[in-house]
Amino acid sequence: MRIKLSLILAAFVAAACTPQAWTETDHGTYRTIAQKGTPELGYSPASGVTILNVGGRPFKDLNRNGVLDPYEDWRLGAEARAADLASKLSIEEICGLMIYSSAQQVEDTLLTEKQLQFLGEDHVRHVLVAAIASPYAGAAWANAVQAFCEAAPFGIPANNSTDPRNYTNGKANTSTYNHEPDGEFDPDGTSSISRWPREIGMAATFDMDVIRKHGEVVSAEYRALGLTTALSPQIDMASEPRWRRFYGTFSESPDLCRDIAREYCEAFQTTPGSKTGWGRESVNCMVKHWPGGGAGEGGRDAHFGIGKFAVYPGDNFAQGLIPFVDGAFKLPGKTRSASAVMPYYTISYNQAPDGENVGNGFSHYIIQELLRDKYGFEGVVCTDWGIVKDFEKPYKHKGTPWGMETATAAEKRLKVFEAGVDQLGGVYDNGPSLEAYKLWEEKYGAESARERFELSARRLLVNILRVGLFENPYVDPAEAERVVGCKEYVAAGYDAQLKSIVMLKNHGGALPVKGRLKVYEPLRHVGAGLTHWMVPIEAYDEYPFSKELLSRYFDVVDSPEEADFALVSVKTPYGHWGYRIPEKPEDGDGHYNPISLQYGPYTAEFAREESLASDPAESIVNRSYKGYTETSANEDDMYMVQRTREQMGSKPVILVVHVDRPFVPAEIEPSADAVLISFGVCNNALLDVISGAFEPSGLLPCQLPANMKTVEEQCEDVPFDMECYTDADGHVWDFAFGLNWGGVISDARTAKYHR
Repeated sequence: MRIKLSLILAAFVAAACTPQAWTETDHGTYRTIAQKGTPELGYSPASGVTILNVGGRPFKDLNRNGVLDPYEDWRLGAEARAADLASKLSIEEICGLMIYSSAQQVEDTLLTEKQLQFLGEDHVRHVLVAAIASPYAGAAWANAVQAFCEAAPFGIPANNSTDPRNYTNGKANTSTYNHEPDGEFDPDGTSSISRWPREIGMAATFDMDVIRKHGEVVSAEYRALGLTTALSPQIDMASEPRWRRFYGTFSESPDLCRDIAREYCEAFQTTPGSKTGWGRESVNCMVKHWPGGGAGEGGRDAHFGIGKFAVYPGDNFAQGLIPFVDGAFKLPGKTRSASAVMPYYTISYNQAPDGENVGNGFSHYIIQELLRDKYGFEGVVCTDWGIVKDFEKPYKHKGTPWGMETATAAEKRLKVFEAGVDQLGGVYDNGPSLEAYKLWEEKYGAESARERFELSARRLLVNILRVGLFENPYVDPAEAERVVGCKEYVAAGYDAQLKSIVMLKNHGGALPVKGRLKVYEPLRHVGAGLTHWMVPIEAYDEYPFSKELLSRYFDVVDSPEEADFALVSVKTPYGHWGYRIPEKPEDGDGHYNPISLQYGPYTAEFAREESLASDPAESIVNRSYKGYTETSANEDDMYMVQRTREQMGSKPVILVVHVDRPFVPAEIEPSADAVLISFGVCNNALLDVISGAFEPSGLLPCQLPANMKTVEEQCEDVPFDMECYTDADGHVWDFAFGLNWGGVISDARTAKYHR
C-alpha cells in the first residue's frame, strides 16, 4: 500500500512540476490558450477561472476548486463529462438548464437587467437571440454572456441559438439586421449577413449541393456570432397548402424533405477532421416540428387556439414522420443524428392509442412512446415556445397549452416532463419547474424525481459540450465583422437565390428580355388587413421594384404606351387566418372562416359540413366554415395584373409572383405572357433572370391548385392530392414542373423526385 501511495504521489508531483508548454494570448475581455494536440481554450480572467497544468496540458478549472474534475477534462467523451456535471448540480441549476429563453434583442454589447436575472437567478443557459445590431455587437454581446456564465459556480457556458436568420423575404431578413434596402442588395459586395431564398425556395432548387453549401456558410456565420444551436430546419411535410408556415418547409414531398433534412443537418453539425464529427465549427440542429405540423385542420395554424388540431382524414400520419426518422435521424456522417427536436403546438388528433388529445409537447405517446422508444431518439426534446403559458382567446397568440388549458403552471410543466421532454421553450423563470419537481416527488418518489431531471440535464449538457463551449465559448468580434456577410458567403447565397427562381410560363419566348428595352411597372395597392399575428395593418401603395434598380437593367418609363414590356409584381393571396374576429363584444365569439388561396371573393361551398376535430372547452363545437365568404387583403393584385394586360395590348406582360404558399393561378395567369415564381429572393436575382443573365432552373416544390374546390376536397395529411392548374400553353403546374429557355425541364432532379 505504501508503495502504491508513493507512486501516486510521485506521479502527482511530476505532473504538477511539468513546465507550461502552451501559448496564451490576451484578447482584451478574454484570453485564449493554444497548444499542439490540445483544443483551444478561452477564458475570462474576470470570471475567476484559472488554468490547471496536468501533465503539461492545460485545463480550465471551471468550478475553481484546484482539481481537474471529469467534466473539465476535454480528453473524456461528452457523455461522461455531462454525467459527472449533472450529478453535481442542484435541482435549481438543473431546472435552469431545462429552460429556453424567449427571443432576446441584441442592441449593444451590454446585458440587460432581465438577461442578468434569468442567467443568474434562474440559472438559464439556453438563450434565443433575435435581432442583432451588427456582427461586432452580436459577437461582443455573446462574449459578455459567456463571461457572466463562466463566473457562476460551475462555469456552464451559454448555448446561444437562433431561428433562421439568413433568408431573403423581399423585405428584411428574418430576425436579423435591418440595415439594407428592402428587396435588393449588392450581390457582388458584402452584406450584414449572407442572404438565401426561403426554405421552400431552397427546396425549389432540388439541389443537395446548394443545401450543403447553405449549411456550411450559415453555420460559419452563426459560430462567428457566438450562436451554437439552430432552431431549424423545419422539416414538416407541407401536405396542407393553406398552412401559413408552408414557406418555412422543404416542400410537400416526404422524399425531398428527407434528403434536404439530411444534407442540412450534416452540414450544420459537422466539424471537418473531427474524430466525432463535433467541434468548434459545429452548430446543433433542433429539427422541427415533430411529428409534423403541416396537417392543421382547414389550414389553420396552431400558434392560435383556432388551429390547435392536426387532422388525418387520409390516415397518413406515418408519412409525415419520414423527414425525421429517415432523414434528420439518419445522417450519413459521424454526428449520426440531429441533436435536438422540437414538437409542434398541435394536438395530433386521435392518434394516441389511449385517446388522449393534448398538444404534442404534452403527449407521452408522441414523445416517449413514439419518438424515443420506437424511433430511438436520444437527444434533446424542447417544446415549442410558450406551451406552458396561459392563453386568452382562441384567436390570440399568447400561451399555447393545447389540451392543458385549465392546468396550473406547475401541472403543465409536470405533464411536459412526464411526456419525456427535456426543455421548455420561451420561458424565463424556473419557479414552476421546481414546483413540478415536487409534484413528481409526491407522485413517483424522490429518487425517481432526481433521476428524471438529471437525465434531461445530461442530454442538455452533451449538446453544449460537443460544440466545444466548455473549452472556449468566446468569439472574436473583429472576426465576426470579417466573416459574417463576406463577399464569398454573399455570392453563395445569391447563387442559391438564382437557382430557386421558377419559370412557369414563357409564352412566345417573352423571356429573356434582351437589351435596354423600355419597362413599365404599375403602382401596387395593398388593402388593409392583418399580419401573421392578427395585428391590423393599414393600406399602402408601393413600387415593388425600385426605379433605381430597374434602371440598371432597362429604361424605365411612366406609362404603358411608352413601354416595350410591363413588369408586374404581386404576392400570393393573404390575410386569411381561418377565423372572423368579432369587431365588438356584443358580436360574441366570432366564427370560423375559410382560408382562401385565390384573390377574389371566395365562398366555401365545398367545405366540410362538420369539422373533424372539436374542442369541448370552446363555445363553437362545430368548426366548419361552410358557406362563409372571404376576400384577400391583396385582391387588388389581381385587378392590377388584369388592368396591365389591357393597357399593354399585345406587348409582353412579365409577371412575378412572390409565393409563401400555393395559390390558385387562374385569376392572373391568362393576363401574363411570362410567369416567374419567387420563393423569397431579392429583386436583383429576378432581374438577372428576366434580362437573361441567368437561365431559370428552379422547379415547383408544390402543386398549384386548379381551383378552391380541389383545395377543400384534398386531405390535410396527404401530399399531391389536388387537381393542378393547367395554363394557356397546356402546361400542368404540378410538383417538379419548371421551364428554362429551352422549354420544360427534364433532368436528373425531375427523374429522381418524379411522383
